[in-house]
Amino acid sequence: MQRNEIQRKQIPRLILAAAHSGSGKTMITMGLLAAFQKRGVNLASYKCGPDYIDPMFHSRVLGLPTKNLDTFFTDVDTTRMLFAKGQTEETQLALIEGVMGYYDGAGLATEVGSTYELANVLEAPVVLIIDAAGMSLSAVAVLKGFLEYRAPGRIAGVLFNRMSKQVYESIRPEVEKVGVHPCGYVPKLADMELPSRHLGLVTPQELSDLKTYTEKLAERIAETIDLDAVLALAKNAPEFTWKPMKLPKLSRPLCVSVARDEAFCFLYEDNLNYLREIGAQVQYFSPLHDAGLPEETEVLLLSGGYPELYAGELSGNEPMRRSILAALENGVYVLAECGGFLYLTEQLEDMAGHSHPMTGWIPAKSFRTKKLGRFGYIELAPQAGGTWIRGHEFHYFDTTDNGCDFVAKKPFRDVRWECMHASERALIGFPHLYYYSNSAFLFERLEQYIEVRGCE
Repeated sequence: MQRNEIQRKQIPRLILAAAHSGSGKTMITMGLLAAFQKRGVNLASYKCGPDYIDPMFHSRVLGLPTKNLDTFFTDVDTTRMLFAKGQTEETQLALIEGVMGYYDGAGLATEVGSTYELANVLEAPVVLIIDAAGMSLSAVAVLKGFLEYRAPGRIAGVLFNRMSKQVYESIRPEVEKVGVHPCGYVPKLADMELPSRHLGLVTPQELSDLKTYTEKLAERIAETIDLDAVLALAKNAPEFTWKPMKLPKLSRPLCVSVARDEAFCFLYEDNLNYLREIGAQVQYFSPLHDAGLPEETEVLLLSGGYPELYAGELSGNEPMRRSILAALENGVYVLAECGGFLYLTEQLEDMAGHSHPMTGWIPAKSFRTKKLGRFGYIELAPQAGGTWIRGHEFHYFDTTDNGCDFVAKKPFRDVRWECMHASERALIGFPHLYYYSNSAFLFERLEQYIEVRGCE
């Protein structure tokens, strides 16, 4: 990895943070993106943290890929570089949705990985969203507490969710007294709340008319939020600087076939860009709908998602299961994460508890549990020694054999466990990996694979 000379650019940017999870960040972010897009503002959007689903909603609103920014995964220089790469010369506003509560991070008592840490890394002004249901003046007390907890807190404005116009106008002078800009309010919009399931929000492709929803949401948001004030705060951000990164190139191109459909949809855009930058040729296929892998496949990437919701359909697509099994038997390299790992086992339970045959590459059975398993950030290292990488786990399913070739360690706690099925041709397990957390990790493994293939 090489760093080039410092680059500079004026990037209007703003983070939408919240006092706690469930405050309405995603709904308000979507509404603002749609409202600004309707005004003709050229946008870039991001999600703080490791979440996959919120960026899908952003992307559907904008028609553009939305990227994740995570200060547990990447150091300061890499985080700033990834943010800058998401801009174009035409970008007029970069809007970043926060994660959890503003100060909540990768551990219970740390700000690492928090929205607050990202705000400092990006030198970005923050608009705090406060869920004010059942509050009036107390909402200002909450705001004051957040302003005083850390300095600089970077909170420049506030939005109140689930607040009436009467209450907002009454407390607005008190908001101005504490030194932040009151950017508006959102009344209770029961018909606008997004449905959820066991892993969070449903995916946007499952909503019957997302376009109508976002248009209606944009109209409602524009009625009560001061869009000009929000944009003005973003424009007050200081000049942005970053150091471009140059990744090493593989000794020859590799054709990477990526599973991408309703069942396999948990993908980081920056992971895909990483593959392209090291010299891979990325193409997509659907385990649900296609009859087989692309013929030129050399690396198979089975992403996470919701295979349990489509277990019957995945099992019923026998030609695809045979195609994948044949490719693996012929030496194709496989990267499989969480849902992709479940797809490679012998059996997978659906949400009703019925088991369905899967590809059978891993001699194990997959089953549903009653709670999240090994939830949160991790750092992974091979048992035999070698390059580490960071990622996270988030799943209600488990298997009878999770592998033992790596050790996963929780940050800020002395908790660790064995995981992953790994070899010269495979990296399979529950962890979702973030390639830029250590740019050498996947490059070295793929380069080794090229060398092994060349010796056969």
